Amino acid sequence: MQCYTELTPPTAVTHSLSLPFLSSTASNLIVAKTSLLQVYSLKTVPTDSSSSRSLRRELYDDTTKLVLVAEYTLSGAVTALGRVKTLSSKSGGECLLVALKDAKLSLVEWDPERYGISTVSIHYYEREDLQGSPWAVDPGQSFNYLSVDPSSRCAALKFGTRNLAILPFRQAGDDLVMDDYDPDLDGEPPETTSPTKLTNGNTSSSQTLYSSSFVLPLSILDPSLIHSIHLSFLYEYREPAFGILSSPVAPSSSLLHERRDTIIYSVFTLDLEQRASTTLLSISGLPYDLYKLIPLPLPVGGALLVGGNELIHVDQAGKTNGVGVNAFAKQASSFGMADQADLELRLEGCTIEQLDLENGEMLMVLNTGDLAIVSFKLDGRSVSGISVRQIAKDQGGLAILAGSSCASSLGPGRLFVGSEDTDSVVLGWTRKAVQLIRRRSELQAEFDEDISDDDDDDYDDDLYATTTQDGQKQSEAGLSSNKSQAGDYTFRIHDTLLNLAPMRNLTFGRPRVPVLEKDDPDSLGLVPSVELVSASGCGRGGAVTLMSRELSPRIRKRLEIPKAQGIWTFHVQSSTPKGQAPQTARHSTIKGTVSGDGLAHFDDYVIVSKVLDNGGESLIYTLTDSGFEERKDTEFDPAAGATVEVGTLAKDTRVIQVLESEIRSYDSDLGIAQIYPMFEDFEGVPPIVVSASFADPYLLLFLSDLTIKLLEVDDRGDIDEIERGDNLVGHKWVSGSLFTDHKNIFMPRVEGRGSGKNVLMFLVNTSGALKIFDLSNPKTTVYSADTLTFLPPTLSAEYMVRRSTAREIVTELLVADLGDTVSKTPYLILRSANDDITIYEPFHYHQDVASPGPLSSLRFNKISNSTIAKSSKDSTRNLADDEHEPRTSPLRAMSNIGGYSTVFLPGDSPSFLLKSATSKPRVLDLRGKGVKGMSSLHTKSCERGWAYVDIEGIVRFAQLPEETNTTETGWATRKITLGEDVHALSYHLTMDCYIVATSERVDWKLPEDDEHHDEWKYEDLPLKPKVHQSSIKILNPLTWTIVDSYQLEPTELVLCMQTLDLEVSEQTRIRKELIAVGTAWIRGEDLPARGTIYVFEVIYVVPEPDEPSTNRGLKLIAKEEVKGAVTALSAIGTQGFLLAAQGQKCMVRGLKEDGSLLPVAFMDMMCYVSVAKELKGTGMCVMGDALKGVWFVGYSEEPYKMTLFGKSTPHLEVISAEFLPDGKQLYIVVLDASSNIQIFQFDPEHPKSLSGQRLLHRSTFHTGHFPSTLTLLFNPSTYHSPTTTASTSTSSTSSETSLPHSHHLLLTTQTGSLNLLSNLPEPLYRRLSALQTQLTNTLPHACGLNPRAYRATETDGFGGRGVLDGGLLGRWNELGSWRRREIAGRVGEDGEEGVRRDLRIGLGTVGSRGLRIL
Repeated sequence: MQCYTELTPPTAVTHSLSLPFLSSTASNLIVAKTSLLQVYSLKTVPTDSSSSRSLRRELYDDTTKLVLVAEYTLSGAVTALGRVKTLSSKSGGECLLVALKDAKLSLVEWDPERYGISTVSIHYYEREDLQGSPWAVDPGQSFNYLSVDPSSRCAALKFGTRNLAILPFRQAGDDLVMDDYDPDLDGEPPETTSPTKLTNGNTSSSQTLYSSSFVLPLSILDPSLIHSIHLSFLYEYREPAFGILSSPVAPSSSLLHERRDTIIYSVFTLDLEQRASTTLLSISGLPYDLYKLIPLPLPVGGALLVGGNELIHVDQAGKTNGVGVNAFAKQASSFGMADQADLELRLEGCTIEQLDLENGEMLMVLNTGDLAIVSFKLDGRSVSGISVRQIAKDQGGLAILAGSSCASSLGPGRLFVGSEDTDSVVLGWTRKAVQLIRRRSELQAEFDEDISDDDDDDYDDDLYATTTQDGQKQSEAGLSSNKSQAGDYTFRIHDTLLNLAPMRNLTFGRPRVPVLEKDDPDSLGLVPSVELVSASGCGRGGAVTLMSRELSPRIRKRLEIPKAQGIWTFHVQSSTPKGQAPQTARHSTIKGTVSGDGLAHFDDYVIVSKVLDNGGESLIYTLTDSGFEERKDTEFDPAAGATVEVGTLAKDTRVIQVLESEIRSYDSDLGIAQIYPMFEDFEGVPPIVVSASFADPYLLLFLSDLTIKLLEVDDRGDIDEIERGDNLVGHKWVSGSLFTDHKNIFMPRVEGRGSGKNVLMFLVNTSGALKIFDLSNPKTTVYSADTLTFLPPTLSAEYMVRRSTAREIVTELLVADLGDTVSKTPYLILRSANDDITIYEPFHYHQDVASPGPLSSLRFNKISNSTIAKSSKDSTRNLADDEHEPRTSPLRAMSNIGGYSTVFLPGDSPSFLLKSATSKPRVLDLRGKGVKGMSSLHTKSCERGWAYVDIEGIVRFAQLPEETNTTETGWATRKITLGEDVHALSYHLTMDCYIVATSERVDWKLPEDDEHHDEWKYEDLPLKPKVHQSSIKILNPLTWTIVDSYQLEPTELVLCMQTLDLEVSEQTRIRKELIAVGTAWIRGEDLPARGTIYVFEVIYVVPEPDEPSTNRGLKLIAKEEVKGAVTALSAIGTQGFLLAAQGQKCMVRGLKEDGSLLPVAFMDMMCYVSVAKELKGTGMCVMGDALKGVWFVGYSEEPYKMTLFGKSTPHLEVISAEFLPDGKQLYIVVLDASSNIQIFQFDPEHPKSLSGQRLLHRSTFHTGHFPSTLTLLFNPSTYHSPTTTASTSTSSTSSETSLPHSHHLLLTTQTGSLNLLSNLPEPLYRRLSALQTQLTNTLPHACGLNPRAYRATETDGFGGRGVLDGGLLGRWNELGSWRRREIAGRVGEDGEEGVRRDLRIGLGTVGSRGLRIL
């Protein structure tokens, strides 16, 4: 009874595609990260010369940035993306075709009415009748690929072993649309209507965008298509035509003498009406290592075939040109090609994308991240040669740190390069102008004109759609544009997408968060007890990543002010005559909010409000470089009472202090300029001001009797009330906000508006209606939505709820910008009575009907937010009552905190609402105690930070931690790049340092001292093989630098490493914390495997001069060579012994004084031990085999013995395994090679377990991400050991937010996602299981996919239960309030609060702040 929750989304980019998606003129980028689909738009910003990576600044254009529009979690793994230009679409843009792992195709379009994607159709080909023979490979296990015709006439999906699915699309003028159309009889062509959603398109209706799909076995196209390699549609054919690489026999490098040049390149045309094909071209005798086909548009045309050692171009007539890029090209193939062996390139895993459409040159990204240019020599219409040249380092040739997985052209001068091994980048390039060249658009216009004038071409010209005259024109253009040189191109990075993949290893360490105030007794509460550190990246992008669920602020100053309730900081300018610049003494030149002189001014003063027994008081301080000092020589009166709000108006020349019964205005010297009394002639007990909102020159006040006052500051700085209309006086208002719409997001630009042309007032009344007023005419409502408090998925003025009274109690409304310096977007933020946050994004949908008002097209789209507040208040009160309980800690909007426009949520669970240009809004908790008041802060010692008061009355000045990403994953992450592959890491608690095992690829040469092979010393290979050379290094967590290293021999690779508490003496029984390392000698398949066990001690050494951090070193105390690779290490027992998996044995060893490792017990295994772990202190071990399942083994010390307790089924590929205790029950969780979680139970009393010999298979759950590690997290709050199976702090501040004595498993994956598997008690599991069923049937699912089929939960029928999907349960807040109330009643919960309580407990850190692991 477990629940699987995705803590962070996948970050590895697997596929990308550029197309006009949001509209016909838009430029969008679609990015797929396994199961995450993201839609980006492009934004051009001025280039910052200070951040340019090259000195040649004059060559650079503006910088292109990515801006996230929407993202969707899919119930499937994306395998390919395709762009389809259909007859019509809702947005006017093109459609997106998504191919998924289990032979599914989903056609989606952008729906501007919902501001999201809409599924047009879904096509599945996983039926049994399409699988062929019973022993055929499952579609999900085979290599499937998708290709779309460049003219969008059809798409082809190769799935299974030899099946090809064809999906035709209707196009204007083709046979699919015009079969029954006669222009003489029917008049105008028929109009197409919007498509209908059908499965597989099995319909004859002409209303769909597609026709019925069909499946063709490849053997029908050509009997020789036995082993297909790759397929793609080609350009410039009048009929859909595709090229395919295949081989009659399986290519094999080991059988090269028999299977040399076996690849065949064939071109077929498709007759979509007859469902038949015709062979146009077949070229045999191609090199055996060709693996990819890339279609080329004009001016080159044809196809580029990519192999491991060569590139071959094939034109439409079958003419071939090739180039070998290393010495093996000639040795491995007899195919004629040019020789560029001096490049010594390896093309395996490279990515090639169009670079310049004018000359046809292409950019090649090698699997090391190096860049190269592929050029074509054009001779007339044909290609007469290919050349390859590398990009120099100073020209940006090393801008990408590792290999790429995909690349997409974003227009002239820019490319997107996605990667699974390092950060994905937007790569910009510039080129020297060698001579004037003709643009491709002009060439295309000439081609189209010539084609339209010639209707009587022969068959070949009709097929290829080209003419001799066109070829001459193209030749001239090609000859004038293909003379680029090696230094012509200069590359630089425009933007990056964070990637934490692949996560190879995981450990926990002691965090290093700088707390400057050493005398702060509460500093420990601001630092997490443990820090999660993962090994990520490959090649030059190899790094260690620090991850934390909560934000640990960087404290700059601390001051204790008892009974402090609120804090406000501000900058004030002197009033100056008109035309004269304002005076200020202190300013900053960093980016941020700037004044008229272009400088961002430092804050001058801070006001602290205190709540006393006899009322309240306010203190004012002057901000200095060393802190702040109380100011008493002003007209500021502390005894005036507690401050409600503080702000500046009149262009920062007036400081406005809002008190409960009056408004005070101060000048730049804090002299009183005006006292505005609120209730002079009020009869009875006057109401008080409970909150306020500022937007220059307006001030909005909310009173305790649920009324409002709207004030304005005139040009002289005087405050006066604005006359309110009946729309404002006749209602009671719960909350509201003023917003200055600088970018006209809400209100369209209209000429002749008043002085308040950019200021809008948002109000929510006691009936739950949203009202928007334009303050240029505040008497008139410009927008009204009566169903705001129903929290619908899409809010509009026309939205109505049919039957329900289930309104959410909204207590606070705020409209504020969220984003960074690249992109800022206003959001409508609602805070409920239970502290939950609902976020709406505004958008406009223009209908065809006449608009009744300026904001009639305004709508709000609800943003998914799975965070559920920790504390909840009584939500049963009626907001229509006269008395309204105000919030003492309202939401705070801040324009610049570390470069982010953010909103802070004070209270018991303080958190930031953060967003960057490439992420959606995310809630990130602030570590520490509850916060009462908060304000932005900008001083010389704390630039772009904030000041806050906690519940203990402690005032702190803080900043965001440096070099930390707080938006991409929802966790605070920091990458420390090491520049090498990181295979393993561990934390040494005693010496407070990290031990990392890295490797780099080096050239390998045959040993010259071999007695039997004297000829080896004369070896002279120009392209030597690459092997791994590993090193064991010490990483200092203070400076994050390498302070010591122990290098291993070439071909010796570290497979495992652990920090263990081992016994070092048999006499004294002394134990030490040592580093155990297991290695393997990778010397090829013809030599027996062997390995080595190293044991290191970390000692203090004499540091280098002026480098005190280099005071630690590695000391080798034991080295044992063994037969077989050492694949797993673990502590075992209570005597300080070591468990090592070496070859086909698992052996318990003890460390002796002489440095040897004495074996005392062993267990024979099957093939390859992939995991060996002990449940700490119990002697119970889990051992997993890479092919033969998992074993449950016990170890005893008297006598030394290992006993097999139980086994799983033998056909199971174990990647990782771990124990999961649950009370008196013991589960074993296995991650297999099919991305599944297999849950077994050891229950010797069960009759079907054969007295425990068989592990009961309880459940199977598909994750969709290839796993890497599995770590057991203990629940006790003490941290005992630094190993990955050590105890970690998971204590909670509230007893309701964690399960007593529960355990959790932390899963890492190759795609960069972090996941949690938790135990659930039976009653909670049943309620959440019923809730999951309701959400599956109620929520919309992206791309029309089925989450139940995707997870494919299975049990063995022995009473096992399926694993719950925490990601689906976390979408609870996406429902409207009435739907939540309805579903809560169905699942038997105690109202919505019961569901919220279950989600807080059951989902760990998703939807709650209960699981405080990090």
